[in-house]
Amino acid sequence: MPSLNMVKALNLALNEGLREDEDVVIMGEDVGQDEGVFRVTENLLKKYGRDRVIDTPLAEGAIVGTAVGMALYGMKPVCEMQFSGFAYQAYHQIEGHMSRYRNRTRGRYNMPIVVRMPFGGGIRAIEHHSESREALYAHNPGLKMVVCSTPRNARALLLESIRHPDPVIFFEPKAVYRAFKEEVPDEPETMPIGKAQVVREGSDITLISYGAMMRPTLEAAADLTDDDGVSVEVLDLLTVSPLDTETLTKSVAKTGRAVVIHEGPRTCGVGAEVVARIVETCFYHLEAPVRRITGYDVHFPYFAREQAFLPGADRITHAARETLAC
Repeated sequence: MPSLNMVKALNLALNEGLREDEDVVIMGEDVGQDEGVFRVTENLLKKYGRDRVIDTPLAEGAIVGTAVGMALYGMKPVCEMQFSGFAYQAYHQIEGHMSRYRNRTRGRYNMPIVVRMPFGGGIRAIEHHSESREALYAHNPGLKMVVCSTPRNARALLLESIRHPDPVIFFEPKAVYRAFKEEVPDEPETMPIGKAQVVREGSDITLISYGAMMRPTLEAAADLTDDDGVSVEVLDLLTVSPLDTETLTKSVAKTGRAVVIHEGPRTCGVGAEVVARIVETCFYHLEAPVRRITGYDVHFPYFAREQAFLPGADRITHAARETLAC
C-alpha cells in the first residue's frame, strides 16, 4: 500500500470517482488549471478535461446553485469551497435547495452533491480561513455532515460521499493536509457515512473527537496511559450528522466517563449534542459529568493567538484527570 498524506488521498478519491462514473464532475474556483488552492485536484484537468473538471467564477452561491441544477438532471457534482469560511455565500443554496429537494419532491429527485470544504485552524491563516462551523450544517435536515481525520478515512469517506445519493457536506481539516502520511490501499475503499470508529480501545474513560482534534486527543490518551496507567478509549466521530449514537452509547456505558473535544465554539457546538445523546441513552452508567473541551465563544483569533484558542493535549489531559477523579 502506498503511504499518502491527506491531500494525495483526497486526490485519489476524486480520481476514482471521476473514473468510475461519467456523471461525476468537479467544479470550483481554480480547481482546474491551478489544481486547487491546496492542490487536491492536481492532474485531474489533464486526465479528464474541462467538461468534467470545471473552473468556476468566484461565486460560491453560483457554484452550489449550478450543482443543484446539474443534480436534478442526473449529474453528480463535487463542489470545492476554497475555505469553509467562504461558503456562507452559498448557504441559501445549501439550506434552501440542496438539502430540501428530496423532501420537496417526495423522493422523486435526489441531490447527489458533495460540497468539499477545508476547515479549521492551525495554519496561521487570516480571517474567514480558520472557522469550524460544522454545527451549522449538522443542524440542517437533509444534509450529511462528514469530517475526515486521516488520509485513509479521508479517501474512503470522500469516495463513499461521491457515490451517496444525498447531499454531503465534506469537511477536510487543513491542519492535517500534509501533517503526516498513512498507508492507503491501492484498490478503492469506502467507509459508511454515519458510523463512528473506535480508534483506541479502553475501559476507564472515553475521549470523543473528530477532524484535526483527533491528533491531540490521541496524544492525551497516550499520556494518560503512560503517566497515570489509565485505560483510555478514543472515538473518532467521522460523521457529525447523523451521529452514531449506538457506538457512543456502547463506549460510554462501558467506561462510565467521557470527554468530548472539538475546536469549534462551545455554545451549541457538536459537543453539546454528543453530551445530550450520552445523557439520553446511558445516563445511569455515568460515574461523572461529561466534560467538553472546545474552542472559545469568540471569533477565531489571528495566528499569534490561534494555539491558545485550539484545544491541545494538555487541556484534554487535565479534563480527563478531573473526570477520573470524580
